[in-house]
Amino acid sequence: MLDNQPRGTIVIEDLEIGMMRHLLKQVTDDDIEMFAQVSTDRNPVHLDEAYARDTIFEGRIAHGMLTAGLISAVIGEQLPGHGTVYLGQTLKFMAPVRPGDTVRAEVQVESIDHAKRRVTLATRCLVGDTVVLKGEAVVLAPSRKFD
Repeated sequence: MLDNQPRGTIVIEDLEIGMMRHLLKQVTDDDIEMFAQVSTDRNPVHLDEAYARDTIFEGRIAHGMLTAGLISAVIGEQLPGHGTVYLGQTLKFMAPVRPGDTVRAEVQVESIDHAKRRVTLATRCLVGDTVVLKGEAVVLAPSRKFD
């Protein structure tokens, strides 16, 4: 994985509206197979090329939640980072991710509620210029005062 910042923590006191972090990840056949094993989602649209060719996707696609997991990686490792607790996430899947695609997962601070330690983050994933996933996350951010 390639990202634009080192891993760690940005405490809520240091967060600013508009801060953004990302990572890049090429989705491999092994990633899809491992996700199928862990999730127990063995839908053949993800695993069987012959089957998937006859679907609306005309070929295999990665699990949507595998792509969404890259958002979790940015939140948990970079923004806000270690110690962050997920409270909610909306997702809208816009386009498929295929084996071999490089996904750019992005997270950007939209709002900060210092009193409740809540941070709202715009989330999206792209393959090239195509948005494949978009949504919003609400997290409990780590604080210098409590952690």
